[in-house]
Amino acid sequence: MASSSGNSSGSIQIQNSGSEEDLQQCLMDQRKRKRMQSNRESARRSRLRKQKHLDDMMAKVTELKNENNQILTTINVTTQQYMNVEAENSVLRAQMMELSQRLQSLNEILNYINSSTAAVAATTAPPPPATNCVFQADEFQGFSDGFLNNPWNLMYINQQPIMAASADMFDY
Repeated sequence: MASSSGNSSGSIQIQNSGSEEDLQQCLMDQRKRKRMQSNRESARRSRLRKQKHLDDMMAKVTELKNENNQILTTINVTTQQYMNVEAENSVLRAQMMELSQRLQSLNEILNYINSSTAAVAATTAPPPPATNCVFQADEFQGFSDGFLNNPWNLMYINQQPIMAASADMFDY
């Protein structure tokens, strides 16, 4: 009987140790499930943060593309305005050069006429008394030689007027 009581207490210990192991195993399984659940929640939050970051970045890309398009449009408009102003300046410079050359030519003509008139007046003797109104041939010869030999003066003999530019030339 002693042996049977030893067996019975030994089997109770085995049963007790088995239920403690089961209990420990159950606690470990419960901790493991809790940890797995916590990891799943953490991964879900991480995915949500990553998705939110991606959405924010996509919104920023869209915003920057719109801003870039506005800047490009502004640059194109400004470039077109610059090209128009450059073309207008080019036309104005050409007109200014032409008008400067005309002015210089007219000043040269005036200077020549003034110098020719002064030279003719200096070389011509005062007219004879009022009794005779006939020109002396040698007096006219001195004037005509100097005046007619200059090609600038031929336009005065032919009565060709100097034409001014029309007012429409300055309309843009």
